[in-house]
Amino acid sequence: MKPKPLDFSRLRTSSVSDRAHKVDTSLFAKPVAPGEGDVTDSFPAILGAANLMRLAERIVAAKRAGAPVLLGFGGHVVKTGLAPLLIDLMERGFVSALCTNGSGAIHDVEIAMVGHSSEDVGAGLDDGSWGMVHETAAMLNDGARRAAESGEGLGATLGAMLHERKAPNASLSLLHTAKRLDIPFTVHVALGTDTVHMHDGADGSSIGAASMNDFRKLCGVVAQLEGGVYLNLGSAVILPEVFVKALNVARNLGEKVESFTTANLDMLRHYRPRVNVLERPAGEALEITGHHEINVPLLRWAILRLATEEPS
Repeated sequence: MKPKPLDFSRLRTSSVSDRAHKVDTSLFAKPVAPGEGDVTDSFPAILGAANLMRLAERIVAAKRAGAPVLLGFGGHVVKTGLAPLLIDLMERGFVSALCTNGSGAIHDVEIAMVGHSSEDVGAGLDDGSWGMVHETAAMLNDGARRAAESGEGLGATLGAMLHERKAPNASLSLLHTAKRLDIPFTVHVALGTDTVHMHDGADGSSIGAASMNDFRKLCGVVAQLEGGVYLNLGSAVILPEVFVKALNVARNLGEKVESFTTANLDMLRHYRPRVNVLERPAGEALEITGHHEINVPLLRWAILRLATEEPS
């Protein structure tokens, strides 16, 4: 081939004033200083900042309409110190149900009982000592057996156990707070994924039964999600899979779950949250990518700010 340069003088052009655009100056950030306004006043109404404010709007709207806000979270959310902010939202009525994986329950229990969590995996893996503390394993595995025997879910059982044992840091526990406020809290465990499964006291049938009880309870929560919000906070695999199955069960049983909002907040964009949380449910979908320890405080602040305004 011997191509000739194209003649640019023949190109068709148009006026910039007639062109459709995605950004204009009305959307720009505003340099608000301390004392001059709310921190959210400085946000540009673009991309992630716009999604964060929209999510806050949908959460406030759900509360005003009496629709549920279901918060799903992974263990990293507890490890980044965000429990006090989530507990505040629970107490204010902006979170009406919670679900987590085994990791989330483990870290929440350790914070409640001893005030610290999250060991150095690499160092412990070198000599096989990682995850081998007996107190945590006993609590979680005893909780699974108790939940299986009673027919109650693992989340409610662990919350009750923290109350019974007068956990020193109960005020920082999501499990304990949910029990205190009578908010549904479900725990969804995959066998072999958690450190407590490495202990002799782990009983697979009890863990499975306890989690199955919680799955059925979660299906009941999702069945009432019309007009509400599901927020997936930091779970890349288990909760997106559990949520989409719960949604399918609700719809299969004839429940109307069509108009609602799903949101995914994580440090990375993963396949399952994108597909199972944002795309397949076919509701309004919002994605906010970044550090939990930055975005969650901003989201809470935006919720509280919008809740003080008159509904439009």
